[in-house]
Amino acid sequence: MSEIAGLPWSDRYLLGHAGMDATHREFVELVDRMLTCADHDLASALRAFIVHAEVHFAEEKAMMESSDFPATDCHVDDHNAVLASALEVVPLVLAGNIEIGRQFAAELARWFPSHADYLDSALSHWVVKRSTGGKPVVLRRKDAALS
Repeated sequence: MSEIAGLPWSDRYLLGHAGMDATHREFVELVDRMLTCADHDLASALRAFIVHAEVHFAEEKAMMESSDFPATDCHVDDHNAVLASALEVVPLVLAGNIEIGRQFAAELARWFPSHADYLDSALSHWVVKRSTGGKPVVLRRKDAALS
C-alpha cells in the first residue's frame, strides 16, 4: 500500500480564480477518493478521475489559448502526461492490480501541489491580470499543515 494515506483539501491550493479553485477542489477530492476507497471501488474512482481530468485539462487549455498564456506548451504537456498515465493504469486496475492504481494516486498526490503552486498559479495570475489588471486575491483559513 502507498505511504500517502489521503489527500485532503486545503486552502493552500487556492489560487484566487474561482473556476480553477472549484475544479482543483474536485481534483483533490477525486485523488483522495482513489487513495482511500475500498479496493473494489478503485476502478470506478479511477474512471471518475479520468472524466474529471479530461474536462479539467481541456478547460485550462482553452483558458491558456484564449489568453495567449506564454507557458501553454509546458502546461499542456504536463496535463497530457498525467492523462496518458491514467489511461495506462486503467487496464491494470481492471485486471486486479490494485497496488498500481494506489501508486498512481499517490504520485498524483505528490504531483498536484507543485503543479498548482507553479503552473496553475502562473495561469491564474496571468488570466486574472489580463481580465482585471491586477493579481488574484487569495484568502486562506489558518491551516495546521501550513504552520
